Amino acid sequence: MKIRIKKKEIVKRYIIFIIGLFINSLGVSMITKANLGTSPISSIPYVLSLHFPLTLGQFTIIFSILLIILQLIILRKNFKLEHILQIPVSIAFGYFIDFTMILLGFVNPTMYIMQIVYLLIGCLILGFGVYMEVLANVVMLPGESFVRAIVSTWKTEFGVAKVAFDVSMTVIAAILSFVFMGKLVGVREGTIIAALLVGFIARFIGRKLSFLPDKIFNNSNDQPKNTEEDTEKLPVPMCIAIGRQYGCGGHEIGKQLAEKLGYKFYDSEIIKMVANTTNYSEDFISKKDEKMPSQSIFDLVNYMYEHYDKHENSKDAIYEAEVKAIKDIAKNGNCVIIGRCADYILKNQKNCLSIFLYAPIETRIAEVSKRKNISLEKAKKEIHQNDKLRANNYQYYTHQIWGVSSNYNLCIDTSIGFNSVVEIIINTLNSMKYSKNCYLFICTINKINKDIMTNY
Repeated sequence: MKIRIKKKEIVKRYIIFIIGLFINSLGVSMITKANLGTSPISSIPYVLSLHFPLTLGQFTIIFSILLIILQLIILRKNFKLEHILQIPVSIAFGYFIDFTMILLGFVNPTMYIMQIVYLLIGCLILGFGVYMEVLANVVMLPGESFVRAIVSTWKTEFGVAKVAFDVSMTVIAAILSFVFMGKLVGVREGTIIAALLVGFIARFIGRKLSFLPDKIFNNSNDQPKNTEEDTEKLPVPMCIAIGRQYGCGGHEIGKQLAEKLGYKFYDSEIIKMVANTTNYSEDFISKKDEKMPSQSIFDLVNYMYEHYDKHENSKDAIYEAEVKAIKDIAKNGNCVIIGRCADYILKNQKNCLSIFLYAPIETRIAEVSKRKNISLEKAKKEIHQNDKLRANNYQYYTHQIWGVSSNYNLCIDTSIGFNSVVEIIINTLNSMKYSKNCYLFICTINKINKDIMTNY
């Protein structure tokens, strides 16, 4: 019975993929018919089709096969049989493009405003087609697969690599147009608009239709469900998730707390766990861990290309690996976890006590200056930088504001002394009342320093 269900799901996925492929070709053709340039991936085939007797679809097939050959060269031993599936997909895509170009033969806008309208319609169609391909999750088109090959071989960011690829395709197409026709043809403002819009549209549709995969593929039915009796029999390990301002002693307090309670302690240990489950080194992970240098730029690139595969972005891949590691840690026994959005990741678990540690800026400056043997001015700058990085990271992945008391069970000013902080937390744990649903009663410290939101 399970085999039949699996085969049925595979059939569904390929049907969705083929439909998405056709919609994709329709979007490309509509963008091309707008006569404001075409999408970056189609720009080279389009320019060549304007000079040589072959059609856009035929050049698309040739270009796609070239990209597959380049994947073979890049991946070598890692080139798998599944990559061969790109060949029939490319052929089908090429013929779909030629068919839809004929189908849209009536589209020939002369007014600039109508060209823009058709361009936007094409982007909308292409974005939906991309979403359907991702929903099917069976085969990638050669363009995206080529970028993935680069990412997996040289460990680059997917979003950055995709931007570089699109820009390269556009530049090469522009050069070819000058070489063959002596002027810029086939690359215009529409190429840039398509590059920017399609990703956003696909992502927007993906969010609005996030319920669709479970409904189509019955994913929820495949998961075993625990009965209430089973839940009651399971052990309930206690987890303490500690968020902290830079320089307030979060690591030291967490370690001291874990030792007194006999709990396992996790800070840099999580980095080692993530390194064991990803292709990234501990040094690479530590450089990106809890750091979001520029949320606006990261948003722009990631939002444009998140619809392809968010795990191709190393920052996202690291975060997802941390989420899994933290959930596994929380299940396995009593523990103290430092940072990494653990309070948010475990927010629905009744056995999790979330804590935020802070201290006056003057106290933290003195602590960092002493610990790192640097000037007060350098210590202040380092604190501001690291708090900003942590705040951006927390907000990006949780959509919550870092350090706000309402996000935590307990907020404590560590300037009262590390030992005092540890005792407060232990007393809080001792005051917890467990019932059938593991209800927590937690007293919250009212003193919250104002520099939580202003001093980074």
